[in-house]
Amino acid sequence: MPRILVVYGTTDGHTAKVAGAITETLHCTGGLADLRAADEPAPAPDEYDAVIVAASVHAGRYQKSVEKWVRAHAAALGRKPAAFVSVCLGVLQHDAKVERDLQAILDRFVAMTGWRPTAVKFVAGALPYTHYGWLRRLVMKRIVAKAGGDTDTSRDFEYTDWNDLRHFAVDFGLGLPSPAAAPPA
Repeated sequence: MPRILVVYGTTDGHTAKVAGAITETLHCTGGLADLRAADEPAPAPDEYDAVIVAASVHAGRYQKSVEKWVRAHAAALGRKPAAFVSVCLGVLQHDAKVERDLQAILDRFVAMTGWRPTAVKFVAGALPYTHYGWLRRLVMKRIVAKAGGDTDTSRDFEYTDWNDLRHFAVDFGLGLPSPAAAPPA
Protein backbone atom coordinates (compact mmCIF):
# COMPACT_ATOMS: atom_id res chain seq x y z
CA MET A 1 0.00 0.00 0.00
CA PRO A 2 1.32 3.45 -0.82
CA ARG A 3 2.22 5.79 2.02
CA ILE A 4 0.71 9.25 1.59
CA LEU A 5 1.53 12.43 3.51
CA VAL A 6 -1.30 14.96 3.83
CA VAL A 7 -0.01 18.43 4.80
CA TYR A 8 -2.33 21.36 5.38
CA GLY A 9 -2.53 24.98 6.41
CA THR A 10 -5.66 26.41 7.98
CA THR A 11 -6.83 29.79 9.22
CA ASP A 12 -10.25 29.09 10.72
CA GLY A 13 -10.06 25.29 10.93
CA HIS A 14 -12.04 24.26 7.85
CA THR A 15 -9.02 23.26 5.75
CA ALA A 16 -7.90 21.04 8.64
CA LYS A 17 -11.32 19.37 8.38
CA VAL A 18 -10.86 18.99 4.59
CA ALA A 19 -7.40 17.46 5.07
CA GLY A 20 -8.79 15.16 7.75
CA ALA A 21 -11.53 13.95 5.40
CA ILE A 22 -8.93 13.24 2.71
CA THR A 23 -6.80 11.30 5.20
CA GLU A 24 -9.78 9.33 6.50
CA THR A 25 -10.87 8.48 2.96
CA LEU A 26 -7.38 7.24 2.09
CA HIS A 27 -7.39 5.07 5.24
CA CYS A 28 -10.80 3.62 4.30
CA THR A 29 -9.49 2.61 0.89
CA GLY A 30 -6.50 0.81 2.39
CA GLY A 31 -3.96 3.59 2.11
CA LEU A 32 -1.47 4.51 4.77
CA ALA A 33 -1.87 8.26 5.25
CA ASP A 34 -0.33 10.64 7.77
CA LEU A 35 -1.89 14.04 8.50
CA ARG A 36 0.33 16.98 9.48
CA ALA A 37 -0.12 20.75 9.80
CA ALA A 38 2.43 22.69 7.75
CA ASP A 39 3.34 24.85 10.74
CA GLU A 40 4.28 21.80 12.83
CA PRO A 41 7.27 19.53 12.28
CA ALA A 42 6.32 17.25 9.41
CA PRO A 43 8.17 14.27 8.03
CA ALA A 44 10.10 14.76 4.83
CA PRO A 45 8.14 13.95 1.66
CA ASP A 46 10.92 11.52 0.68
CA GLU A 47 9.56 9.11 3.30
CA TYR A 48 6.29 8.81 1.34
CA ASP A 49 5.09 7.53 -2.02
CA ALA A 50 2.83 10.55 -2.57
CA VAL A 51 1.83 13.84 -0.97
CA ILE A 52 -1.35 15.91 -0.82
CA VAL A 53 -1.07 19.54 0.27
CA ALA A 54 -4.20 21.50 1.26
CA ALA A 55 -4.40 25.25 1.88
CA SER A 56 -7.08 27.91 1.86
CA VAL A 57 -7.17 31.27 0.14
CA HIS A 58 -7.28 34.34 2.38
CA ALA A 59 -6.67 37.84 1.04
CA GLY A 60 -5.44 36.48 -2.27
CA ARG A 61 -2.88 33.97 -1.00
CA TYR A 62 -2.42 30.67 0.79
CA GLN A 63 -1.12 30.28 4.35
CA LYS A 64 2.51 31.31 4.77
CA SER A 65 3.24 28.06 6.60
CA VAL A 66 2.18 26.09 3.51
CA GLU A 67 4.18 28.33 1.18
CA LYS A 68 7.26 27.86 3.38
CA TRP A 69 6.82 24.08 3.69
CA VAL A 70 6.26 23.58 -0.04
CA ARG A 71 9.21 25.81 -0.96
CA ALA A 72 11.46 23.82 1.41
CA HIS A 73 10.33 20.50 -0.12
CA ALA A 74 9.65 21.49 -3.74
CA ALA A 75 12.35 19.24 -5.18
CA ALA A 76 11.06 16.16 -3.31
CA LEU A 77 7.46 16.99 -4.23
CA GLY A 78 8.45 17.21 -7.87
CA ARG A 79 9.77 13.63 -7.82
CA LYS A 80 6.51 11.96 -6.81
CA PRO A 81 2.75 12.16 -7.32
CA ALA A 82 1.69 15.23 -5.37
CA ALA A 83 -1.68 16.98 -5.37
CA PHE A 84 -2.72 20.43 -4.22
CA VAL A 85 -6.17 21.08 -2.74
CA SER A 86 -7.14 24.76 -2.87
CA VAL A 87 -9.98 25.68 -0.49
CA CYS A 88 -11.82 28.89 -1.31
CA LEU A 89 -15.33 30.31 -1.22
CA GLY A 90 -14.83 31.78 -4.70
CA VAL A 91 -15.35 28.29 -6.12
CA LEU A 92 -19.07 28.74 -5.45
CA GLN A 93 -19.48 31.69 -7.80
CA HIS A 94 -19.02 29.81 -11.08
CA ASP A 95 -17.91 33.08 -12.64
CA ALA A 96 -15.19 33.24 -15.32
CA LYS A 97 -13.46 36.24 -13.68
CA VAL A 98 -13.40 34.56 -10.27
CA GLU A 99 -12.08 31.36 -11.83
CA ARG A 100 -9.29 33.37 -13.51
CA ASP A 101 -8.53 35.04 -10.18
CA LEU A 102 -8.31 31.66 -8.41
CA GLN A 103 -6.04 30.34 -11.15
CA ALA A 104 -3.84 33.45 -10.83
CA ILE A 105 -3.53 32.85 -7.06
CA LEU A 106 -2.52 29.25 -7.76
CA ASP A 107 -0.07 30.36 -10.46
CA ARG A 108 1.59 32.82 -8.03
CA PHE A 109 1.85 30.02 -5.47
CA VAL A 110 3.50 27.74 -8.04
CA ALA A 111 5.93 30.50 -9.11
CA MET A 112 6.76 31.38 -5.49
CA THR A 113 7.31 27.81 -4.30
CA GLY A 114 8.81 26.22 -7.40
CA TRP A 115 6.41 23.27 -7.19
CA ARG A 116 4.00 22.25 -9.93
CA PRO A 117 1.51 19.74 -8.48
CA THR A 118 0.60 16.70 -10.55
CA ALA A 119 -3.08 17.27 -9.66
CA VAL A 120 -5.07 20.27 -8.41
CA LYS A 121 -8.49 20.24 -6.79
CA PHE A 122 -10.47 23.41 -6.05
CA VAL A 123 -12.83 22.93 -3.09
CA ALA A 124 -15.45 25.26 -1.66
CA GLY A 125 -14.76 26.28 1.92
CA ALA A 126 -16.87 27.52 4.81
CA LEU A 127 -18.12 30.68 6.46
CA PRO A 128 -17.72 30.26 10.22
CA TYR A 129 -19.43 33.56 11.05
CA THR A 130 -19.90 32.66 14.71
CA HIS A 131 -16.13 32.26 15.13
CA TYR A 132 -15.28 35.66 13.64
CA GLY A 133 -14.79 38.85 15.58
CA TRP A 134 -17.33 41.58 14.86
CA LEU A 135 -15.16 43.38 12.29
CA ARG A 136 -14.27 40.29 10.30
CA ARG A 137 -17.91 39.14 10.45
CA LEU A 138 -18.99 42.47 8.96
CA VAL A 139 -16.33 42.39 6.24
CA MET A 140 -17.10 38.80 5.28
CA LYS A 141 -20.84 39.50 5.24
CA ARG A 142 -20.30 42.40 2.79
CA ILE A 143 -18.03 40.33 0.54
CA VAL A 144 -20.43 37.38 0.55
CA ALA A 145 -23.46 39.61 -0.06
CA LYS A 146 -21.83 40.96 -3.25
CA ALA A 147 -21.40 37.38 -4.44
CA GLY A 148 -25.01 36.50 -3.57
CA GLY A 149 -24.05 34.20 -0.69
CA ASP A 150 -25.36 33.50 2.79
CA THR A 151 -25.33 36.54 5.08
CA ASP A 152 -27.01 35.28 8.24
CA THR A 153 -24.15 35.92 10.65
CA SER A 154 -25.89 34.12 13.51
CA ARG A 155 -24.85 30.75 12.08
CA ASP A 156 -22.03 29.04 10.18
CA PHE A 157 -22.16 27.77 6.60
CA GLU A 158 -20.19 24.88 5.14
CA TYR A 159 -20.06 24.59 1.36
CA THR A 160 -17.61 21.75 0.80
CA ASP A 161 -18.96 18.96 -1.40
CA TRP A 162 -17.72 16.12 0.79
CA ASN A 163 -18.66 13.38 -1.67
CA ASP A 164 -16.72 15.10 -4.46
CA LEU A 165 -13.73 15.54 -2.14
CA ARG A 166 -13.82 11.86 -1.17
CA HIS A 167 -13.98 10.86 -4.85
CA PHE A 168 -10.91 13.00 -5.48
CA ALA A 169 -9.02 11.30 -2.62
CA VAL A 170 -10.04 7.82 -3.80
CA ASP A 171 -9.04 8.59 -7.41
CA PHE A 172 -5.71 10.04 -6.29
CA GLY A 173 -4.96 7.04 -4.07
CA LEU A 174 -6.01 4.47 -6.65
CA GLY A 175 -3.96 6.20 -9.32
CA LEU A 176 -0.73 5.74 -7.40
CA PRO A 177 1.73 3.08 -8.45
CA SER A 178 2.19 0.27 -5.96
CA PRO A 179 5.30 0.78 -3.83
CA ALA A 180 8.26 -1.28 -4.94
CA ALA A 181 8.35 -4.58 -3.15
CA ALA A 182 11.24 -5.05 -0.79
CA PRO A 183 13.88 -7.44 -2.11
CA PRO A 184 13.76 -10.90 -0.54
CA ALA A 185 16.05 -11.37 2.44
